[in-house]
Amino acid sequence: MLDDGEIEHLLSRCALGDRLAFGRLYEVTAPKLFGVSLRILGNRGDAEDAAQETFVKVWHSAGRYLPGRGSAVGWMVAIARNAAIDKLRARKAPTRDIADMIDLADPGPTPEASAARADDRRRIEVCLGQLPADRARAVRAAYVEGHTYDDLARAFGVPINTMRTWLRRSLIALRRCLEP
Repeated sequence: MLDDGEIEHLLSRCALGDRLAFGRLYEVTAPKLFGVSLRILGNRGDAEDAAQETFVKVWHSAGRYLPGRGSAVGWMVAIARNAAIDKLRARKAPTRDIADMIDLADPGPTPEASAARADDRRRIEVCLGQLPADRARAVRAAYVEGHTYDDLARAFGVPINTMRTWLRRSLIALRRCLEP
């Protein structure tokens, strides 16, 4: 590869429309710029396309290169890198129209529903706290954990009809407590 000064000279000639200088510039820098594109894209065909786009951009913007702001090869590598990244972005699946994205919404509860549910939960806890402790535990065991009347009657050491009465009266008290 030529030194940076010689590449700068070729770029300045390209800026003036010198096709021979462009051919020489291509000859000495194409392997490096192709390599940059290939490393980013990982696909030879896409890397060749990106390298071609790089040289088209170099030809059209050679006059914009400023020698004092960095190396000529570095400037060209940046163009190659950007062309490869553009190619990489173009590989991504095409986007769909927002109107076609019915499945875009989160299937979970809305923030409003979550807030209302949290408020309901808090109110139920407050009301359960107003029941005698054994009645509140029985309500939770029956209606949250799914225990049967028989299980609860045995666990609390009361007859089954007493357990039914506890639960019925507890639900009535909860309903009154929760009414607005």
